[in-house]
Amino acid sequence: MIKSSKKQVTGKATLQRSLTLPLLVLYGLGVTVGAGIYVLIGATAAKAGFYAPVSFLLAAFVVGFTGFTYCELSTRYPVSAGEAAYVRQGFDSQTLALVVGLMVVASGVVSSATISVGASAYAQNLVPISSQVLIIAIIVLLGMIAAWGVVQSVALAAVFTLIEIGGLGFVIFYGLINHPDLLGQVGRLVPPLEVGAWAGITSAGLLAFFAFVGFEDIANMAEEVENPRANMPRAIILTLVAATAIYLAVVSTVVLIVPMDKLIVSASPLDLVFAQAGDPIKGAFSIIAILATINGVLIQMVMASRVLYGLAAQGNLPQKLAYIHPKTRTPLVATLIIVGTILGLALFFPIDQLARFTSQIVLIVFMAINAALIKIKLSAKRGGDEYFSVPLWVPFMGFSGCLLLLLSGLI
Repeated sequence: MIKSSKKQVTGKATLQRSLTLPLLVLYGLGVTVGAGIYVLIGATAAKAGFYAPVSFLLAAFVVGFTGFTYCELSTRYPVSAGEAAYVRQGFDSQTLALVVGLMVVASGVVSSATISVGASAYAQNLVPISSQVLIIAIIVLLGMIAAWGVVQSVALAAVFTLIEIGGLGFVIFYGLINHPDLLGQVGRLVPPLEVGAWAGITSAGLLAFFAFVGFEDIANMAEEVENPRANMPRAIILTLVAATAIYLAVVSTVVLIVPMDKLIVSASPLDLVFAQAGDPIKGAFSIIAILATINGVLIQMVMASRVLYGLAAQGNLPQKLAYIHPKTRTPLVATLIIVGTILGLALFFPIDQLARFTSQIVLIVFMAINAALIKIKLSAKRGGDEYFSVPLWVPFMGFSGCLLLLLSGLI
């Protein structure tokens, strides 16, 4: 049986294996759902118009193959900084593993910066102060929680996830109640077989892809998961299926009831659904949206710090980054570095640029991960029943889909 490559760092405190399947799924849904739906519907609609739901469906199709690739690799090698470990096993290259690991960290911090900007936009509806002050307050507070402990961080994220999913359900319910003809308009969401329409859909697919960034974070929590070889693939699959269903329902509702000219310029698009509602409803939803978006920031902070820790523990970065605080059992130095980097990006870069950059980084990482599994499967590296296994064509499809989506964003 393949064992974790790093269970402890020179006799120091180790990560605590305490995350159950429900917590793991809520962890994945928290960063996935909160990041995409609450922030980027408007940016996606700006490119795809009424066909934005199709862009999300396209992104889900591309992500699905890579999701199954992660299912196998995360059970073959259940370690922190999983992507780096996968690439090292596939290509036998420490340098390439380090590059991929650092790209995962970059995707986490840029994604967190993106969501922080969206969180501040929702928060301004309740707290009339500058977005910069709100961004600083949000990131510093969440950094303190991330440094507190993994169970506390993920448990809090799980509560926020349940709240944000409830908020999305309310968006759908409110739309159906106040627009009885909504279901009769679903035909408007079906794109014609025209080059112009599909060019917008594929271009928007790169932004919609950002909405699925998060399921892969599950792999980087492997050293803190109970029974990872059983729970990792279950959590990844459940996260992707649930996120796709939620996205299609919510995006369809929003593009059909919100005026397109207002939707495409909004950093807090779901607020527009309640434009005609009373102040109590607007205020309640603003609170839900704030919790949903900061949830995504918290989860990405936790993930990125674990990757830095894992790279250091595997000998690819300075050992100071592998320091685990004996009381909190968290990688404290790595967490502080991640928090500082997120803060700088959130204050100085626009949200659409951050989202596009995140998607491009993650697509390149996904291509490397799929290529690594192809190499592993074609080599003599074999195992028994202790890990989840997929056919060889799955990583081939994953690599091709990511490449095409990446190229579509450059056209």
